[in-house]
Amino acid sequence: MTRRELREHVFLLLFRRDFYNTEEMKEQISFYFDGVDLSEDAEEQESHRFLASPEGEDAEEVKKRFYEVCSHRDEIDAMITEATSGWRLERIGKVELTLLRLALFEMRFDEKIPDKVAINEAVELAKKYGADASSGFINGVLAKLVTE
Repeated sequence: MTRRELREHVFLLLFRRDFYNTEEMKEQISFYFDGVDLSEDAEEQESHRFLASPEGEDAEEVKKRFYEVCSHRDEIDAMITEATSGWRLERIGKVELTLLRLALFEMRFDEKIPDKVAINEAVELAKKYGADASSGFINGVLAKLVTE
């Protein structure tokens, strides 16, 4: 499985995190890796059709990254709040907020991933999962944070 695919799986799990409490996330992670699609939206199901399910070491890597991002969430949210002055986190779309969290984790806490790669990957995921203006918003916020 490619790094891009692993990153996308981490994103999809992180996206669920905003809709479930901590206790429910263990079950949600289990559903995710068992291939249970809780979505009733046929279009949403179709968009995920070509993303291979992680297995073995890949699944463990996705879970590890998910928990690492979650462990730094408060720090990351503080950075986002500062960079988006005038915007409360609640006003930022869930897709965009999740992508910002993942990219900032990679930029600040993962020395193996260059900032440019983290930004580019977040922008690409925004094009796939976000609204029309999502990629520009993501790029703008992350570009502001890379110079600090």
